[in-house]
Parts: sequence; structure tokens; C-alpha cells
Amino acid sequence: MSTVPTEAAAPSIPVDEIRQQRLEKLERFRQAGMDPYGDRVDNITSTTAARERFEAGGQAEGIRVTLAGRFTAKRNMGKACFADVKDEQGRMQVYCQKDVIGEELFQLFKLMDIGDFATVSGELFRTRTDEVTVRVEEFKILSKSLRPLPEKWHGLTDVQQRYRQRYLDLISNDAVRDVFKKRTAIVRGIRQFLDGIGFMEVETPMLQPIPGGAAARPFETFYTALDCPMFMRIAPELYLKRLLVGGFEKVYEINRNFRNEGLSRRHNPEFTMIEIYQAYGNCETMMDLVENLVTTVAEQVLGTLQIQNAEGQTISLARPWRRVTYAELVRERMGQDWYELPLADQQAKARELGLTVPAEMEAIEVTHEIYEKLIESTLIQPTFVTRLPAPLVPLAKRCQDDPSVVDVFELEINGQEIAPGYSELNDPVEQLNRFQTQAATAEDRAAQENGRIDDDFLLAMEHGMPPAGGMGIGIDRLVMLLLGQHSIRDVILFPQLRPRTKQENAPDA
Repeated sequence: MSTVPTEAAAPSIPVDEIRQQRLEKLERFRQAGMDPYGDRVDNITSTTAARERFEAGGQAEGIRVTLAGRFTAKRNMGKACFADVKDEQGRMQVYCQKDVIGEELFQLFKLMDIGDFATVSGELFRTRTDEVTVRVEEFKILSKSLRPLPEKWHGLTDVQQRYRQRYLDLISNDAVRDVFKKRTAIVRGIRQFLDGIGFMEVETPMLQPIPGGAAARPFETFYTALDCPMFMRIAPELYLKRLLVGGFEKVYEINRNFRNEGLSRRHNPEFTMIEIYQAYGNCETMMDLVENLVTTVAEQVLGTLQIQNAEGQTISLARPWRRVTYAELVRERMGQDWYELPLADQQAKARELGLTVPAEMEAIEVTHEIYEKLIESTLIQPTFVTRLPAPLVPLAKRCQDDPSVVDVFELEINGQEIAPGYSELNDPVEQLNRFQTQAATAEDRAAQENGRIDDDFLLAMEHGMPPAGGMGIGIDRLVMLLLGQHSIRDVILFPQLRPRTKQENAPDA
């Protein structure tokens, strides 16, 4: 049987007129003694379980179920009606006959609109078109919808509407629902993996007197009770390291961070990440850990290590992943003599490649501009980029064989950073020097004015912090990667958007 949304037959009817018609139907339910906003429903069978019971029972009659869900299609046929009821797991057809439920209930059933929630009970049978169906014996409305669902039932086409009214996107697009179900499964898999190897999940403050652990502009607020400014955290790092000082050896936090910066397909000002720290580990410990974690979760949730990005390229997560130094990648792109060239020649070569390079830009800045603009985006297959210049990473240990670089990695997959990891700096004197150098730079003048050197963290370090490996993984970006999504907004249920105007917020908009 083919069912179509009732609204599809008359898409030109104004929304306010549809709403008025539905308000009138709502009153008719009340007049008939049926609350249009019903109560608890017990002994519900999901559509999936109902179908499985029917198949397991040899398709025999006598199997009775109770479904609860939203009407997503309906067709009146005189003394009978067909409808589709959709719950979280799927869809099932129901068949309502006047001779079975009686004239009064049948007329109420005919008042149901697409978008309404109801519970139906009855016996399962298979139609002549081979569809498992519920023959309705009892019926009750649970929630009367006053507005129509999107006319195009296959999904919303307006991207902004999809993000602003995510509930409509979830109703009308099963693929979107699947993304968020898998996101939950990915986060659950991360927890299970880390818990299984002895890590402890902890919680640290989201409201902090000094924002630290990353170079980013924070959101500011004011704590009235303490009469002092506070900041939404930009990273949990400095608090997690305090726990290493306190004796916890393997900790992680799946956390919400807030950075008062731009919006893009890879950035949302409120985002989810995980930070992991292991005492007596180092950068290599973290590389092994993230490689094992991501491949385990991918196989568990997706059943494969071969994934596709939004552009259709195949990415293999099969181990081992490439490990290459920052300098090697730069030399591959710019020539083996790059680091021996005079600054003026480096600047000239960068400009020839289309980069904006002011005359005052230093050599390390020119090189990093080349890395970020010309190299990073080419790293599609999993790549650990190691041994970054020390000034770029103020919280990591210097490499013993070359103090100009630090013992860190950036995990690049699909041309973007998924996880940075460090051999953590645990020398408090060196840490203070790094903080002071960072705060003195022109770019961080605002940080210096805000007093972001965390004296309490340095005090903790002076009590002794064990050597440790640490890393952060952007959960949103990892989900984008594993599920082949183009934008971070497609993996965040309610992404940040520019506020709508008063006209856009009007009821009929």
C-alpha cells in the first residue's frame, strides 16, 4: 500500500490556517472525552520487536502488540484507514476499520494528522502487499501536533532550518538520526575502551578563574557571590595535571570546552573533546593509545577500518599509521635545503606559492604558515606529525637530542588535526619560563593583561608531577571523520547559529 502525507495534498495552505484546523480537531477530541495530550503508556512494543515477534511466531495470527509513536503517513478509505506509526526504531503500518473499533473511535482516528503521537493496540497480520501491519483494536491520541511537518517528507532542504529546527530534521531524515545514534555509540566505545585498560573518568571545573591549557579567547562572565570575573574553560588540561600530582595515574575527561572564536565547518565555539593523561608515559605512549582506541571504536561501531570522507575518498585506518617529523614534511614540500635558506628567500618562496607573508614574519612563522596552509590539508591518511618547533607548544617537553623541538605529535587524518599529544612538561621552573615567554609575545598581550599565568598550577607542579603522556581528541571532529560528514554542524545536535531576527522568529515564519 502506498501512503502519502496528508499535508502533501495541499502544500499551499497557509500554516496559520492549518494550525487553526488542528486546534478545532483538538477540541473535538476533548469533547469526545479523549485528552489530546495523553498520559503514560505501559507495555509498549517497538516496531522492530513487533516485526520480529511476528516472524518468529511463524506469521501466525493471535500476536497482539501495543505501539506508540508519531503518525508519519495516513490514507482514508471510507470505512477504513491506513496509517504509518514511527517510533525510535522504525516504522509500522496500522489498519483501522470502523467495524472493529466502532463509529465513535473511528471518527476520532480519522481526525489524526501527520505529526500526531498516538498509541494503537491490536493483532499483527500481513497484508496482500506483504506488509506486516497492526489491525487496530484500541487507539488513543497522545499528543496533537498543531503545525505540519516539512512538506518534503524525505527531509529538509533548507540547511539553516535543519540546524535551527533539528527536531524536524530528526523526524524527517533517518540518515541524520543514524549519525547521532552512532555518535553516542562512538562516545560509549571510547569510555569502554579507556575504562577497560584502567583509566578513571573524572570531572574538572568548567567555570575557571584563569583560563589555561590552550591558546584561545575565552568567554567571560562574573561570579557575583565571589565578586570576581570568571571564564568558561578553554581546556581542562591544567586541572587534570593537578590530579597527576595528587596521585591518580591514568585519568580522562570527556568535556565541554568554550572558545570565543569563529564559526566554520570545522569549528564550533562550544565543542566536545576528551583529554587523557597517563603517568610514566610519554608521547609515544599516547600515539600507541590513540591508534588502538580509534581502530577499536571504528571496528566496534562501523564494523570496518575502511571509511570514506565527505568527498568520497577512502581512508584506511588499518595499523600501523605513518609517523613523520614536522621538518621532514616541510622539506618534502619545500626542498631539502629549506631550513638552510636565508629568511628573505624563505619569504619569497612562500609568496610564490600564494601565501601572505609580511616582511616582519619570522622564519618559524613562515614555516608554520606553509605547514598549515599547504601541507596539513594533504594528510588524508592517518599521519602522526612529530617533533614540532618548541615555541609552538609551550606545555610539552623538549626532545633530549634537539631542544629546538618538543616531543609531541599531531594526529592528522582527512587533512585536519584529530588529536595532539605530548610528553608532558613536568619541570615547574621551565614551565614558568614558558608561560612568561608565551605571555610576553605580541599575539598574547591580552592573555598577559588577563593574568593567565596560573600560579596555583605552578604551585601544584612544585610539589612534584610525575613524567606523563597526555593528549586531547576532538570528539566532534572524530565523529565527522568516522561518519564521513562534511561539517561539524552535522554532528552537533544544536550547533551555534546567528540569532534570528524578530521577523524570522514570528510564529508563521
